[in-house]
Order: sequence, then C-alpha cells, then structure tokens
Amino acid sequence: MRRISLLGLALALCLAAGSVRAGQDPLANREYIPTAEPFIGYVLTTGLDMPWEMLWGPDNHLWVTERHGLRITRVNPNTGERKVVGTIPEAYPGPQHEGILGMAFGPGFLTSGGDDVLYVYYTMKNGDNRWGRLVKFPYNRSSENLGTATVILDRLPAGDDHNAGRVRVGPDGKIYLTIGEQGHNQGGNFCLPIEAQRLPTYDELDRKDWDSYRGKSLRINPDGSIPADNPYIRGVRSHVFTYGHRNPQGLAFVGNTLYSCEQGPSSDDELNVLEPGGNYGWPHVAGFRDGMGYVYANYSAAPNCQSLKYDANVIPEGVPTQHELEWFDPDFKPPVKTFYTVRNDHNFSDSRCGPDHAYLCWPTVAPSSIIHYPADGAIPGFRNSLLMTTLKTGALFKIRLSGDSEEIQGDYDKLFRSRNRYRAAAIDPSGSRIFICTDTGGGAMDDAGKPAASVRNPGSILVFQYNPEGTYGFDASNPSRNADNFQLIMNRDSGGTATRPATGAAANN
Repeated sequence: MRRISLLGLALALCLAAGSVRAGQDPLANREYIPTAEPFIGYVLTTGLDMPWEMLWGPDNHLWVTERHGLRITRVNPNTGERKVVGTIPEAYPGPQHEGILGMAFGPGFLTSGGDDVLYVYYTMKNGDNRWGRLVKFPYNRSSENLGTATVILDRLPAGDDHNAGRVRVGPDGKIYLTIGEQGHNQGGNFCLPIEAQRLPTYDELDRKDWDSYRGKSLRINPDGSIPADNPYIRGVRSHVFTYGHRNPQGLAFVGNTLYSCEQGPSSDDELNVLEPGGNYGWPHVAGFRDGMGYVYANYSAAPNCQSLKYDANVIPEGVPTQHELEWFDPDFKPPVKTFYTVRNDHNFSDSRCGPDHAYLCWPTVAPSSIIHYPADGAIPGFRNSLLMTTLKTGALFKIRLSGDSEEIQGDYDKLFRSRNRYRAAAIDPSGSRIFICTDTGGGAMDDAGKPAASVRNPGSILVFQYNPEGTYGFDASNPSRNADNFQLIMNRDSGGTATRPATGAAANN
C-alpha cells in the first residue's frame, strides 16, 4: 500500500471519475483543487456572477447572492446544479461593492409553522444618487421561487466602495446589518469626510434621514422600526447598534455573542465582538489603540484637497494628521484580534507588488466573511472555531475560540490556499464539507507571493471535503477503487449510507 502525491491524487480521481462513472456520476470530470490531507478539494460549480453571500439552507441546498448577476440562486451541494429562485433587476451592480449583497433566512425558515421569509440587502442608483435597500421576500416552497419583496428600510447610505452589507438574524429575532464608510478619505473618494463617528439626531430620525448610518452596524425590527431596547448613544436611540467601523463585511453569532470582521486600511484588519453602543474607533484608530503603524491623515480637512495627489501611506504636506494616542473615547472597544499590526517604521513599498498592485503586499488580508464551526462538527481540529474568508490571500483563516465560545484562543491557521479571492464560506450540517465561493475577478496573489494575472476559479464554489485518516484511502494503482471511495464520502456526507464495496475492504492509508 502506498500514498500518492496531491497531483497524483487529483489525476487519479479525475481519470477514475471520467472512466468509471461517465454518464452516471454527477461528479464526473470535476476539477480537483490540490490541498493537504485530510482534505480533498474540488470545484462544485462555476459560472456565478460575483457571488457575495452563501448560506447553507434548511432545504440542504446552498443559497447564494450574485452581486453582479442580480439574482439569488440555490445550488445542489452534491451535484452543483443551480436554480435561480429570484432576481432583483432594479439593483445596481457597480464595479466594486454594489449589487445584491447580504442575505439571511427568517426565523423558522422552511420549518413546520415557520415564516418562509428571506431578508436581502442591495444597492440602488439613480443618476449620481446611490442608496441601500433592505427587503424581505416570501418564499414559495411549491414553486421554489421568491415572491414580491416588501421594503423594510430604504434610502440607507451607499457609495461606490465599502458598502459592507452583511445581514444576519440574531437569536433575539432582530435583523443585524453592517454598513461601510463608503471608502471616504481614500482612492477616488479621498476628499470626502469619513462619517463613521457621526451619530444621528432625533430630527434626522423624524425625517427618516439615515445618512449618518455610514460606518455602523444596525439592529432593526423585522418591520423596519427601531427596537425599544437599542442602545442610547449620546442621548439618541436609533437603529445604530455600534459605530466607528470601516468596512465590516462579516457577521457571525456564537450563542448571543456577535463577531464581526472588518477590513483595515494598510494594516490592522480586525476581528471584533460587537457590544451595544460600542465605538470601534475608525478613523481615529485602526486595530488596537497602540500608536503603531497607522496615522489618521484627514485629506477631507486639507484646504487644497482637490489639488493633492492621494497616497495611502505617504502623507502630503498640508494634510492634517492625528496619531491614535491623541484620541480617546470611553466607549472605545478594541478588537479581539488584528491581521496585522506593524511598527511605525514599516516599509509599505514592496517591490514584489509594484505601484499598480501595492495594496496586495500591505500587511492586511482583506477579511470578507466569518462563520462559526460548531463544537460538535466532524472535524476535530475545527470544533468551536471561527472560519474567516480572505480576499487578498485566497485562504481560509481558522481562529479557535475558548470553551465558553466568547474569547479567542491562541493563534490562527491559514488553510486551503489557492489563487482566488474567497468571498464567503458555508458548512454542511455534519461539518464534513466546507464550501467557499470565489470572486469572478480582482487582485489576488499567486503561489510565489506576487500579483496574479487572474484568479484560478472565477465565480465558483469550491469544496474542501474532510477525509479522515484511516477511513477512506486512495491508491494510485487502483483508480476504480478511488472513484468508489470518493463516491462513498459524498454519500456519507449528503445523508446516505456509506457502504464500502466488497472489493477493497481495507483502507489505503
């Protein structure tokens, strides 16, 4: 009995699936993704148009929002077959963070006596005016289609960058929504002020003017009203749950604890625990309030802003600056972890990336979503962890939690690296399969740590299948058996009964 290399395994599996099960096995000719034991990686489906959200549904299907495709799609996790359940043609699919974004199932979705409601957040545009809209769709179980949407909250602030837009329904039945700072004070928006610290007034609330909701997380009643137990912040109760955020693209409940991942500027991506009324510091602080690596350069306050040339790390003369230790707020909440904090003398110019792709070499990973891997999942080393997808590194970060699920334990593991941008992840009920959807394009790093000309698997769902040592083995000399073993794994983790064929009863390990 002998092991084979990852490349050999991929080749053997592809040959086996093509020759043994052609015309029968829905996984025949599937593309395999090289990955480390005890996992098998493969492509489930392709052709998604900028997927953004991906959830495992109570119907044992994956539900995906396609940001550019302006549709919501159900994907069979065993075959990759796709079915569009609804479209939102009025949504605006901008080049970066616009279109159909977050999605969440209503409480009791597809259960006996449950309310089959799907919450969706998307962006709109009319001329130069952009805004966000939160709606709920009824879902028809018979036709497997969405009905007519009801608007819950409209005219939320949106822009051409950093809209965040992650949606979750909490254990309390409230809707939680993240809104980014719209990329103000950087790039093409560098003369626009950051308003993540600005809070609403009662006069604005009376007028349903939500413009101050930039850089916030919101807590919303299902009918769109303000929950009576939302926090008072500076004397005003609004939809605002927390503030001082940059681009919080991930939300995950672990019990009653709400985790959020947030993209930093040139350093200090954050993992936060959101507490009612908490101030998370942006733009005065990036990461910890430690005076390291980050200085707030307020371009919007420069008297000659329009004549300046923006630079993310070299501050032009005349731009007002503020160091982190010069700012204080008693409500400031530090992150539980950063990716990564660097010293003030860090050199952000890396010859590997050059001027056109410099951001890829900055000490950030661009976290895009988080989910919780349960304590009773099938993979021992993953139990009670946060799984965080990243865009720049094309990797899944596994961050262990403590026994009470409220504190970060130790360091993290960087897994399933590929030349892709990982947008969101989901797991099946057993925890045996980890699904990751990928961006259609954008900046990514190759295996040598340099900017890649293209992503490897655009608009795809990748699967990383747990193959525990001593349970299923693969033998380069017996490709037929490899196909049988792979099909056994699929049967086992899709709810079937895994029965090994009479031939090859001993595992090849």
